[in-house]
Amino acid sequence: MKTRKLKRTKNKAIALSGALTVIGVVGAATAFGTGTDRAQVDVRGNQVAVRVAGGRAVLDVSSLAVRAQADDGSAWQLSAPAAGTLGPAGKVSVHGATATWRYPSKGLAVTASAQDGRLAVTVRSARRTTLSWPVTATDPATKELQIPRGEGLSVPVADRWWNSDAAGLAGSETGVADGLTMPFWGTSLSGRHGVSYIAESDIGTTLKFVSTRGRLHTEAEHAFSTREGTSRYAVTFALTDGSPVAAAQDYRAWLLRHGGITTLRTKIARNPEAGRLVGAFHAYAWGQARTAEGVRRLRELGIDRMWLGYDADGSPMSREATTLAERSGYLVGPYDSWANAQDPATADTSVSKWPAPVWQDACVHRADGSIVTGFGGRGCYVSSEALRRAEPSRHYLADRTRQMTASGADSYFLDVDAAGELFTDHSPAHPMTQAQDRRNRLRRMAWLSGDRKLVLGSESAGSWANGVLSFSHGSGTPVDDRLWALERDRQNWGGYAPGTAPAVFFKPVRLPADVAKAMYDPRYRVPLYQTVLHDSVISTERWELSWSKLPDQSRTRALLAMLYNVPLNLVLSQSELEQHGRRIAELQRYFEPLHKAAATEPMTGFRRLTSDGLVQRTTFGDHALTVTANFSTTAHNGLPGGCVDAVVHGGKPRRLCPAGL
Repeated sequence: MKTRKLKRTKNKAIALSGALTVIGVVGAATAFGTGTDRAQVDVRGNQVAVRVAGGRAVLDVSSLAVRAQADDGSAWQLSAPAAGTLGPAGKVSVHGATATWRYPSKGLAVTASAQDGRLAVTVRSARRTTLSWPVTATDPATKELQIPRGEGLSVPVADRWWNSDAAGLAGSETGVADGLTMPFWGTSLSGRHGVSYIAESDIGTTLKFVSTRGRLHTEAEHAFSTREGTSRYAVTFALTDGSPVAAAQDYRAWLLRHGGITTLRTKIARNPEAGRLVGAFHAYAWGQARTAEGVRRLRELGIDRMWLGYDADGSPMSREATTLAERSGYLVGPYDSWANAQDPATADTSVSKWPAPVWQDACVHRADGSIVTGFGGRGCYVSSEALRRAEPSRHYLADRTRQMTASGADSYFLDVDAAGELFTDHSPAHPMTQAQDRRNRLRRMAWLSGDRKLVLGSESAGSWANGVLSFSHGSGTPVDDRLWALERDRQNWGGYAPGTAPAVFFKPVRLPADVAKAMYDPRYRVPLYQTVLHDSVISTERWELSWSKLPDQSRTRALLAMLYNVPLNLVLSQSELEQHGRRIAELQRYFEPLHKAAATEPMTGFRRLTSDGLVQRTTFGDHALTVTANFSTTAHNGLPGGCVDAVVHGGKPRRLCPAGL
């Protein structure tokens, strides 16, 4: 199969960061019995039946195929046989509520049990080998596949376009740790059934998207490695009602049961400054927008909530501008990255300048001793382990943070750290596994948000980082792989001039039709990230995809922001404020009371109200907020096309019909 890589981008979160589990949905009835038989594990020949919520999961030991036997009489396939050869299975033994067997020729040891209403399968190997399993969405009754790519997609598996090269999905693969914002996926079947699969220890696991005879399915592949700490692969299967967000609801329940969600309320209690995020849009400021005069202009427009960031281009916001912004109710934060090192004499950005010997000695090394080149071929990737070991005596990170916040900034955007791009470092001076890399990143983010009391954000934050972050730039965008090539085309996308308003951020761009459809067609968008983490992490789109950068999608993106109760991410300059300031202010004033009502509440529901999927409704908390968005061109129950109605605490609907750019 030809594949294309989908590019990436202390506490309980750290504890959750090291293991792998997959959760899915089970149901159906055969000779093993129905809900009246409560035995947890039943072995008959090559069949191991495990009691799960709503029925039984029946696993064929000879192939690892899994079928559902539901209490309502339904039956379907949860996983096709493992891809590749397992070899003969050894004898199944049962100890308590756990069945165990081996595949000697493959070097695999397997256990199956019931855990919290789910089938839990754990595979271990001391060898360096791979296992392609589970193979999911293969049942003929499967209608849609849910993928947490950015905010989330729900893809019809038999759709001709999604099975074609034009969609950019079939034939691709993505790392569960670095290509998905959350380690799960799901399916919806005919009727009220579905499957949810969660990858707890996502490191070492890849999800492949395969089109066979005009239908999409997925194949998870795990690479076992003692050195990498991935010698254990745990997979569970659980029953859902088949809604587009059912798998996300299942994953949220799993996280809550394992203490893996830190709420925004808790973060605000620890640092009240985080409360300034509530009701705020996010924006990176350029030129005059970074000055006190620019802050006054925002206030004149009636914007009383804003996260203001600025790039590390040698012109930070002054103390006067920062003080005025904070007195106005805004948060102010610099952009920084601890991922790249270059020779300070020739570095193309100040964030890549590190004191000696960091840029010479702290690079990530491959097994052959070569240095891992940094993003875009610039410098090298910096080993988080090298920085961790140096910090007690050299204070690189403490000194850098102090310098970056010298003007009084109370927030911080640390690029890359939460995005899941993890490294194995083979350097003898600072060896590191990917799991250790993630632990290092979690600890330093916890230090920024905890010890330093900075309102912290990062790029496309994975769910494993929710305990140490308050906001995420990029987790709202379901990036199509082809976007990166578009962004490298400086002539059409824009470059880094002029310095006060770089075209790369401000030049309007029209996406190719297929890319636009894959990323922004509301028929396929589903709020998976918000279903899991709305009351924990405030999520926006990517910072280089500001609201005005994509004029053709401006109305849809505004409607999605209101529907999902998430801020717009902007770039601001004097000309941007002159051209779009009043419209931005109108959107922010509409958004603010909605966000104040629901920012600290979970998303409790998502529904498609029409058969074409263009009218959608979300709910938050216990009637804290209900939002209905009409993405079509015709009215639905009195709601005009291109408009959104929001009801706060059961009051009267508030309507917004945003104009496109």
